[in-house]
Amino acid sequence: MSRISLSPVTAVTCNEQFDIIEQAAIHIDGSRIVYVGPATAAPPFVADETIGGEHLVAIPGLINVHTHSAMTLLRGYADDMALEPWLQEMIWPFERHLQADDVYWGTLLAICEMIRGGTTCFADMYHFYEHGTHAMIESGIRACPSAVLLGFLPEPERRIANGFAFVREFKDAGEGRITPFLGPHSLYTCNREQWAAIIQGAYDLQVPITTHAAETRREVADVTAQWGAGPIETLKSIGALDGPLLAAHCVYADDRDIAMLAEINAVQGNGIGPLRVAHNPTSNLKLASGFAPVPKFLEAGITVGLGPDGTASNNNLNMWEEIHLAALLHKATTGDPTVISAQQALLMATREGAKCLNLEDSIGTLEAGKKADVVLVDFDKPHLYPRHNVVSHLVYAANSADVDTVLVDGKVLLRKTNFTTLDVHQICAQASTRASRLATEHHQAVAQG
Repeated sequence: MSRISLSPVTAVTCNEQFDIIEQAAIHIDGSRIVYVGPATAAPPFVADETIGGEHLVAIPGLINVHTHSAMTLLRGYADDMALEPWLQEMIWPFERHLQADDVYWGTLLAICEMIRGGTTCFADMYHFYEHGTHAMIESGIRACPSAVLLGFLPEPERRIANGFAFVREFKDAGEGRITPFLGPHSLYTCNREQWAAIIQGAYDLQVPITTHAAETRREVADVTAQWGAGPIETLKSIGALDGPLLAAHCVYADDRDIAMLAEINAVQGNGIGPLRVAHNPTSNLKLASGFAPVPKFLEAGITVGLGPDGTASNNNLNMWEEIHLAALLHKATTGDPTVISAQQALLMATREGAKCLNLEDSIGTLEAGKKADVVLVDFDKPHLYPRHNVVSHLVYAANSADVDTVLVDGKVLLRKTNFTTLDVHQICAQASTRASRLATEHHQAVAQG
């Protein structure tokens, strides 16, 4: 186990007090942070390695709460379409040709992109999740892979049982970096019996559920016709909100839904209600899904994190863009320039993201006792001068190319922009070859009718 000192740095802790410490030291012993504070007040610490510089700003690792990682293989394949035809005519038919090794390499490609951009933890939902999880373990990243179910695929009961077995096998894998979820895709792709089985499984296994909810007007109409109520109300009525549930998009959660969730939160009383929202601003814009009522969620005490969604509906996994958009988008939709401050946007990508994943006790802030998931951002760039406000620069000016060093669980995965655990050239070559084969097979299938 190594001992690393990050000093001197400016530490943006994202803790409850939102402390910003200049000339700070962050001491890491093994996988955990043991000190964060002024370098001049630091206790004696013998480090195996010291990384630092006055131009470096330390932040908690960015947390991506919703993606479909191996969709990197579909990047740029089906652009400029509405959600339903995009899924039904392009994405799902393409994915029928996927093989397990495709997902492994596609996931590694996604992890390369995420680590390079300062993402240290992500929640994933995709096919062949066992193979994707092996990629996560090997890379050194922290992840919450979900055992996904699309109920219209063959043998759904077997698929659900496989999901339960996956959770048992991979819980705390990768030296504790893997936290499995159960992932029914949505209310419109899984029926009542399937949802009931998954909810019971989540209770028995003590794991969260992740799903899609209220993404488009059409989905709300379809779910209402199928279930007799809208998505959020249905999730409550079937018991999906009896435990933690992370719902992506929630664009069309209405005022009644939000009031209901606020009431549940007040009764529960721990500050983190059962429904947590994964806000996906870029994907929602690209698919013309609409604008999620994030200011209303926050006012009601609903926990909101950020995610880019998959690269087929976003085209990148750049969390800096999601932070930037989250801070800007809702100012325009509400007409209020004070809505979603820079601090709130950064917290959605760090501390609040950790809450979304039930990992707030381990990650999301720079504090002694937390896991050492830390990102160093290089502020020695023209677009980051002068340094009037570090948080403002992180949200409104910084980008993924500014990430210098990334640590997960106390291990350096990116050192001065160079990967330490991944062969990027091999991964890109493998992903390109497999994506070409998949596209060819899809085109041939379409031609044959």
